[in-house]
Amino acid sequence: MQLRWWMLVFALGANAAAAQALVVSAASSLTNAFRDIGKAFEAAHPGTTVAFNFASSDILATQIAKGAPADVFASADQEAMNRAEEANMIVAATRRDFAANALVLVVPAAIAPPASLTDLRNDRFRRIALGSAQTVPAGRYAKEALDRAQLSSALQAKTVYAQNVRQVLDYVAREEADAGFVYATDAAIMPDKVKIAFDVATTTPVRYPIAAVKGSKHAEVAAAFVAYVVSGNGQRVLRQYGFRAP
Repeated sequence: MQLRWWMLVFALGANAAAAQALVVSAASSLTNAFRDIGKAFEAAHPGTTVAFNFASSDILATQIAKGAPADVFASADQEAMNRAEEANMIVAATRRDFAANALVLVVPAAIAPPASLTDLRNDRFRRIALGSAQTVPAGRYAKEALDRAQLSSALQAKTVYAQNVRQVLDYVAREEADAGFVYATDAAIMPDKVKIAFDVATTTPVRYPIAAVKGSKHAEVAAAFVAYVVSGNGQRVLRQYGFRAP
């Protein structure tokens, strides 16, 4: 179950007597896949429960730095994980890239998609949603693409910033935005509400790293979860949700 980080202490305290609780802080785009991986991991490790905290990667790193309970950190880009490693928040030896993704532009299912990023300047695209580049990896990838196309300034007045990539998806699905930048795996969740206009080329590959959090009270189980994610079983689940090999 997804929990806000400030609720995790209470939730885990209630479960402590019954099972060993592992807290996994993971990027929002991993929500569906990781929930299934968590169930499979619990089945393979009787006596262990997995609680998830899903949010933008940078927000999760900030929460961990401020003392939020976490045993494993899975980020949607290298930048957030690099900062966590530089701050000595993770066990560097456990860090692994476990998945890859693609950035795509989506539009509401009922409207005609643009043929290129330049078409977003058209008046029919009044609101363009993307994650904040300060806190959301997908937002950083999108800004990189818009900067390269020299469109960031031209589209600034139309830009609607979101707290994470799933919020961007919701904006487009509810037609509160006329276009949005999400991952291909996110777009696949709502094929009846959104459609992919095209893949957005990114200079930086969209790769996901994972690592055990330093100081975890469940260090062995945290390392086991990381190993499970990169194992054949974990990779099969990720492929089912459209993630690619790292």
